[in-house]
Amino acid sequence: MDQAAPTPHTGRTGLRARSTVPVLAFGGILMAVMQTVVVPLLPDLPRLTGASAGAVSWMVTATLLSGAVLTPVLGRAGDMYGKRRVLMAALGLMTAGSVLCAVTSDIGVLIAARTLSGAASAVVPLSISILRDELPPERRGSAVALMSSTVGIGAALGLPLAAVIVQYANWHTMFWVTSALGATGVTLVRWAVRESPVREPGRFDVPGALGLAAGLVCLLLGVSQGGQWGWGSPRIVALFAGAVVVLALWWWQQLRAERPLVDLRLVSRPRVGLSHVAALLTGFAFYANSLVTAQLVQAPEATGYGLGLSIVATGLCLLPGGVTMLLFSPLSARVSAARGPRVTLALGAGVIALGYGLRIVDSRDLWMIILGATVVATGTTLAYSALPTLILRAVPAGQTASANGVNVLMRTIGQAVSSAAVAAVLVHRTSLVGGAPVPTLHGYLLAFAMAGAVALAACATALSIPGDRVPDSARSRTRRARDEAMEGA
Repeated sequence: MDQAAPTPHTGRTGLRARSTVPVLAFGGILMAVMQTVVVPLLPDLPRLTGASAGAVSWMVTATLLSGAVLTPVLGRAGDMYGKRRVLMAALGLMTAGSVLCAVTSDIGVLIAARTLSGAASAVVPLSISILRDELPPERRGSAVALMSSTVGIGAALGLPLAAVIVQYANWHTMFWVTSALGATGVTLVRWAVRESPVREPGRFDVPGALGLAAGLVCLLLGVSQGGQWGWGSPRIVALFAGAVVVLALWWWQQLRAERPLVDLRLVSRPRVGLSHVAALLTGFAFYANSLVTAQLVQAPEATGYGLGLSIVATGLCLLPGGVTMLLFSPLSARVSAARGPRVTLALGAGVIALGYGLRIVDSRDLWMIILGATVVATGTTLAYSALPTLILRAVPAGQTASANGVNVLMRTIGQAVSSAAVAAVLVHRTSLVGGAPVPTLHGYLLAFAMAGAVALAACATALSIPGDRVPDSARSRTRRARDEAMEGA
C-alpha cells in the first residue's frame, strides 16, 4: 500500500483545532447577515438620509457589485498569499464598512461603506478552502456542507434581527451590533484558524483582476438597474455592450497569461464548467424564494391574497427555512458521501422545484407559504452543499479558493438576474389597490413557475456533469479487502 504524503491537517489537536469549523461557520453567517440587515431599512432610508429612493437602492447594488468583483480576486489572493490572512482582511473590511454605516447618515458615505462590506462575499470560498487544507477527508464533507448552508442560515437570521432592531431602536444601533459581531469574527479567526501552508506560487494577475472587475461592473450594473433605467435605454445598452467587449478581451488575456486570475482551461473542463452553470441556475432559483415570499406576505389584505404582515413577522416566516438549512446540512454531506455530490446537487434542485410547485398550488394560507418556502430552503441546502464538494474534487489543492470564488460569483450573477427577472414579472402584472399599483397573485405565481423551471434546468445540468462516481466508504473498502483475501485463500 502506498504511503500517503503528509497533509496540512495532520498533527493538530486541542480546543483551537476543534473550534476551526464553528469559527469559520460563524464567519459565513456574519457575511449573510451583513448582506441582509439593510433590507428592512430600505423603505425608511430616504426619510432618514434625505436621499432619493434611487440613491438609497445603491446601498444594495454597491454590495452586490463589490462582492461579485472581490470574491474571485480575494479567492486567488488567498491561494497565493495565505487563506487565513485574506479571510481576516475580508472580515476586517466588512467590519470597517459596518462601523462607517454606524457613524453617518450621509448617503454617499453609506454607499461607500456598503461597498467595503461586499468583501465579505469571499468569506465562504476562502473558508471552504481552509477546510480542505485543515480537515481529514472523513470530516471534510460535513464541514463543507455546514459552511455552504451558512448563506441561508445567516439570511434567515439577519432579516428578523434587523427588523426587531429597526422597529425598537435607532437604526444606527443595528450597524453597531454588526460591527461588534464582525470584530468578534476577526478575533476568533485569528485565534482558532491557522495559516495553511498550501500555496499557489506566482505573481498576482493585476490586469486580469482589473479586466474582470470592469466587465462584471458593466454586466451586473446593467442587470440590476435595467428595470429602473429601462432595458432599451442607451445607458443599459452601453453597459451590456461594454460587458461583452471587456469580458471578451479579458478572456483572451487570461488564456495568454502565465499565472491567470482564473484558470479558464480548468473552467472549460466539463466537471468544473457545468458545476459553475449549475451554481448560476441554483442561485437564480434560490433567490426568488426570499424576494417573492417577503413581498407576498407583506401585501395588503385588500389585494385578496396578501396577509399584511409586518417586517418582523415576515422575517419570522423565513426563519424556519434557515433552521432547516442548519438541520439538513449533515444529511446533504451523507448523501454526497454515499451517492456523490452530483446526485446531491440534482436532488437539491429537484426539491427546490417541488417547493415552487407547492407555492403555485397555494399561496394564500400562511402555513402553506411557510411550508413551500421551507421546502425551497431544504433543496437549497442540498444543492449549495454539493457545489463546493464538486469543485474540491475537480481542481488542484492550490486553486481551491479561486475556483470556489468563481463558483460563488456564478451564484451571485444568478441572484442578480433573478432579482431583475422577478421585478420585471411583477411590474408588468399589477392592479390598483388604494390607488397604488400592487403585483397581482398571478404575477407571483408566474415568478414561482419561472424559478421552478430554472431549478429543473439546474437539475438537468447536474445530471450531465461527467466523471462523478460514488466514493468508497470505509465499510466498502473493508468488505472489498475481505473478499479479495477470501479469493486469495
